[in-house]
Amino acid sequence: MPRAVVLLSGGLDSATLLALAKADGYEPFALSVDYGQRHRVELERAAEWAAACGAVHRVVALDLRGIGGSALTSDAAVPKDRTDAEMNAGVPSTYVPARNTILLGIALGYAETLGAHDIFFGANRLDLAGYPDCRPEFFAAFAALAHVATKASTQDGHGLRIHTPLIAMTKAEIIRMGTRLGVEFSRTLSCYDPDATGAACGHCDACQLRRQGFADAGLDDPTVYSA
Repeated sequence: MPRAVVLLSGGLDSATLLALAKADGYEPFALSVDYGQRHRVELERAAEWAAACGAVHRVVALDLRGIGGSALTSDAAVPKDRTDAEMNAGVPSTYVPARNTILLGIALGYAETLGAHDIFFGANRLDLAGYPDCRPEFFAAFAALAHVATKASTQDGHGLRIHTPLIAMTKAEIIRMGTRLGVEFSRTLSCYDPDATGAACGHCDACQLRRQGFADAGLDDPTVYSA
């Protein structure tokens, strides 16, 4: 089985992604990054789901609170109860500067140590409007960088592929796919501002999109919400 690095945040998109990579015949190596996120309980959910999938799981610590600039790495308020129009009106305060570039860089290094030529990233089209590092152009540019930046490509002649199979899907479509693949969504967390028990707030952008996704998919949402 070819090896693949799967970036696993602990949310429903990346959980589906891990199951999909496995179903597509890859030996998945799950990679999570502890970057100082306020919702780091997601790392516990990532570990649980990786174990359930029988995947090796590695967590790399890199504290992005040192540069700040995001509500996810500071005490700044997380936006709540926003309308669809508000969510699509520019880059939100939950954008973490350079995060996805850094995550892919770490995944690239990990892939080289594993002899893997494939990286899976769970961006989807709901991210495209607000997050500049979730666009297809970004992933294409990073793939071009990887082609000239690694021993695997420059010496060994092995290209590296970045897979974003969820990028054109709606949240409902991802949930339906995950359901078919046996994803236990109760193990996942999407919330940007969970409480001390790990319960989702129910009001941040991620919670609203998750709730709407399950409703559109016609499926029960197993998430525990605090409100």
